[in-house]
Amino acid sequence: MGESHVTTQEDRTAATPSPVADGTTTSGSTRAITPSPMRSPHLFLRSLRAPRRPRLWFEILLIAVSYWLYSLVRNAVPEQKAAALRNADRIWSLEHTVGLAFEETVNQAVNSVTWLIVSMNYYYATLHFVVTIGVLIWLFRRHPGRYAATRLILFATTAVALLGYYVFPLAPPRLMTGGGFIDTVMLHQTWGSMASGNFKHMSNQYAAMPSMHIGWSLWCGLTICVLARAPWARILGALYPVATLVVIVATANHFWLDAVGGMACLAFGVALSCAWYGSLPHRLPERVGRRPSASRLRALRRPPSRAPGLKPRAGTEPAGPGARAASPAGD
Repeated sequence: MGESHVTTQEDRTAATPSPVADGTTTSGSTRAITPSPMRSPHLFLRSLRAPRRPRLWFEILLIAVSYWLYSLVRNAVPEQKAAALRNADRIWSLEHTVGLAFEETVNQAVNSVTWLIVSMNYYYATLHFVVTIGVLIWLFRRHPGRYAATRLILFATTAVALLGYYVFPLAPPRLMTGGGFIDTVMLHQTWGSMASGNFKHMSNQYAAMPSMHIGWSLWCGLTICVLARAPWARILGALYPVATLVVIVATANHFWLDAVGGMACLAFGVALSCAWYGSLPHRLPERVGRRPSASRLRALRRPPSRAPGLKPRAGTEPAGPGARAASPAGD
């Protein structure tokens, strides 16, 4: 009989080095190493930008905290009454120069119709919040895949408006000295305005530029016009910012140039959202699936196991403890 070469399980393992994460090899048991997607900054950023299903508790908390911070910062901006009145005179003079100084005429004309101006006072005090929250709820329920991108537009619009309040304090027309404007809330004693009456000491009176009544109403109107399916809803969406412009002028709370400032803030918000998500909100998917749980992610990262019933290749079946497999070299 010829000599026989005896091969142990340890020999076979040592003969086939296994890869490790850093590209080197080592002896011992082999295991598949799957890199975590979070190790790549590109993949991590991509996961943040991907549309996902919003969570109700988080959105309620986010909106509440954001509005609280907005009110806090807005009211913390120095009022700078003298500068605000000077800027109001400049705006009024500029509008006269271009031939579009119509606010005083509209204010006095609408004020002569009591039921109309009272209705506009309540419109100014309430719909600014009610409609905006209503559109957010509608987006959350009907367009969850587009919710985050559209919400980002609203938040960015509001954030950049705070910068305008700081660098350009502006008195509303109703507070101009020596003008013919009428403070309709004070005159008719209507409820709800944070800019007049008993609430005026709780709010910065000289933060008229830009107008967030226009910024928010235009956000609502465009969102409804683009995403709503019913024609009547689209019509109402288109009319809402127009009606808001009439209200802010008739109640002498803003110049029409304040509305232009609100539109500019909204344009910034749209640009930021498009840059982050890579698309306009209405082009994103209407609905998205839920994010996988942590346990499911771990399961997806595990190396695939051998399907049951498949036999290992000849010569690769592991031997038991102490077992030896002999391979004859010859007779």
